[in-house]
Amino acid sequence: MNRSEKHLFLTLKQAIAATFLKNYSAPNAIEDWKGDIITDFQEDLFSKVNAKVSEKWFYTYFKNDIEKLPRIDILNLLSDYVGYDNWEAFKNANTEVKSKKRSILKIVGLLMMVFLLISIFKITSKNEFHFCFIDEDKGEPITNITLDIKLLQNQQSPLFFKTDHSGCFSYITKADKITFVVQSPFHKTDTIVRHIDSNMSQTVRLTTDDYALMLDYYTNGNIKDWKKRKQQLQQLIADNAQIYQLFPNNIGVEIYSKDDFIRTLTIPTQSLKHIKILDKKYNNGKVIKLKFMIE
Repeated sequence: MNRSEKHLFLTLKQAIAATFLKNYSAPNAIEDWKGDIITDFQEDLFSKVNAKVSEKWFYTYFKNDIEKLPRIDILNLLSDYVGYDNWEAFKNANTEVKSKKRSILKIVGLLMMVFLLISIFKITSKNEFHFCFIDEDKGEPITNITLDIKLLQNQQSPLFFKTDHSGCFSYITKADKITFVVQSPFHKTDTIVRHIDSNMSQTVRLTTDDYALMLDYYTNGNIKDWKKRKQQLQQLIADNAQIYQLFPNNIGVEIYSKDDFIRTLTIPTQSLKHIKILDKKYNNGKVIKLKFMIE
């Protein structure tokens, strides 16, 4: 008797015990039956399939570890007793169940392996964040000065970096998201939050801090760069640009000409220090509409 036949006969014994226990009280394991219980089983078998097995047969096949299956006619009537047409029908039904169980176990095993691999990948994989910084007004990489990067970490001290010669900064981490503060002597400080899934656009535009820029030019007598900045603003802003200063609490609006606004941006007064650009619209690379407020 091979392993498959042995398993099927054991399954049949379990089915016989379950059928008998529907109407009788007895131990769950058929190997533990004896005396009156065996007699009751013989009578129940006869009432259902009109055939009996001897007590000697019962002890030989149900209480011992057998080396070969019973005769086919006995297997047929026992299969009939548990609700199948014959032994062949019992085999087919239980082989199919076993096959399905094996398939399910294989699928579960594969899924567990996939989940394990995904978990290992998440633990060991690293994300590379790469940013390059652009001057918002010029539209050019900020390479003439070095920017300071303060990388914020949860419940840990921040890490400090600087941009390279190309105006860029890279960081490799297991985290999916990073937060950092970028500081520049001539640009407004900004806090950047970026998730790895949205890290397709790797450029960060920084707004020029005109007050710091003009103050540096005036303090150091840098007339050449001051004039250059005025020329840049002349080129950046369209001649017919609509420029509005909005006042707090909606108390009014003041309209600026291009020259008046450039003059405001090139004199390091306290008002320049507090200018906040609210909205800018471009056309062909030039500002055509601008709204600002002095806070």
